Amino acid sequence: MSHSRVLIDADACPRQALAIAQELCGEFGWNCYTYASYNHQLTGINHIAVDAGPQAVDTRLANDTRSGDIVVTQDIGLAALILGKKAAALTPHGTIFDPERISFHLEERNEKARYRRGGGRTRGPAPRSREDDARFAAALRSLLELERER
Repeated sequence: MSHSRVLIDADACPRQALAIAQELCGEFGWNCYTYASYNHQLTGINHIAVDAGPQAVDTRLANDTRSGDIVVTQDIGLAALILGKKAAALTPHGTIFDPERISFHLEERNEKARYRRGGGRTRGPAPRSREDDARFAAALRSLLELERER
């Protein structure tokens, strides 16, 4: 199973989620790659440093993704591209993006952006919790097990 890869949009990925992903990749024998702009202090054997330009990390990650990969990202637009490549996508909080619902998530994101442009305010993310770590670990483990069965 040489193709088994987890790709992580590490620019906005909490360190706990990175550690969980690396641990599970080791357990399952998958390669774990992190992608971040060069101004983030991440190092590692499988780290890809990308230009700091807008969308540079997302573009590189989308271009590198292949069918069967698992991608960790909070970016709904990137998740839509990933799903189109027959790869799986999940958030660092453990939400697995469903191909059947991605268009709903994109529309919801657009509505919130329109609301904010009009002067409205939306809530930011809650502080990360142990439950987030547990949910992420369970979701990633389920995707890794699903791919192992294929």
